[in-house]
Amino acid sequence: MARKVILDVDPGIGDALALCLALSQPELEVVAVTATGGNVAPRQASRNVQAIIEHLDPPRWPRIGFADEEQPLRTDNRELWGVDGLCGATLRIAELHQQHPSLKVLAEEIRNDPGGVTVIAGGPLSNIAAAFQLEPELAMLVGHLIIVGGTLEGPGDVTASAEFNIFCDAEAAQRVFRSPATTTLLPRDVTSRAAMTFDLLNYLPAETTAQGRLLRTLLPAAFQSYRQRLGLEGIYAAEAVAIAAAVHPELITTEALPVDVEIEGTLTYGATVIDRRPRTLDRPNMDVAVDLDAPAIVDFVQRGLRKGS
Repeated sequence: MARKVILDVDPGIGDALALCLALSQPELEVVAVTATGGNVAPRQASRNVQAIIEHLDPPRWPRIGFADEEQPLRTDNRELWGVDGLCGATLRIAELHQQHPSLKVLAEEIRNDPGGVTVIAGGPLSNIAAAFQLEPELAMLVGHLIIVGGTLEGPGDVTASAEFNIFCDAEAAQRVFRSPATTTLLPRDVTSRAAMTFDLLNYLPAETTAQGRLLRTLLPAAFQSYRQRLGLEGIYAAEAVAIAAAVHPELITTEALPVDVEIEGTLTYGATVIDRRPRTLDRPNMDVAVDLDAPAIVDFVQRGLRKGS
């Protein structure tokens, strides 16, 4: 039986890749895709989610959740992904007469199947935190929460100490980290070990398919942006690693650790504080990825994209 998943994302080409991958997995039933601001402003994130789903037109459409346009964010990623988050790709969307808030969609889907829904958070944790604050029991009802964000040992990316997703709304991240939800954290410096190289372009679905047309537009632009902006010859696809973790958790090595988020430091705001001291008195509150099988994850992504043909 397929595992129900909700993708809470801020598209972003990495999120678009993950969505294509998730929709191609028979092991997963994508019941909802909820937008959150992050890589782009909340309104643009909502537009991108709707546009990607409409373009892919899967046999069974997931519910779409629209981001709160008042969502507080400290930064965005337009320098890497452009103002629209998709490096200027032009995707048409229909005018929807009824737009359901991400918060409502998350809460309803989790309540509809207690313990049976995995939430994959690929962006800032604003939606998750708001849902848990509005209905505290949701933290106990979600089957599994997979969070893309933070760092294990390495430096941050948006600041010297903070990773982008956590920094965008550190207060939200702290509330989620302190919740009783069953959580796995995928830190940036671990997921980046499974970077995607140009070889990925050889595994894309045919251009005659919806996935093929989308990814053949987005991924070359992503590789170009990473090369020009970051000086890298590959792309980090942490959200795709999260899909792999949901389908094949054995590919991720985790440790149960105490984790919190700094929200007051002038230089350390948004830093992920992971206590790996051998005799810490703090109780572990989540599983943290400390290593992964990079070749197997890259192979999973490549094979998964082939399924979209």
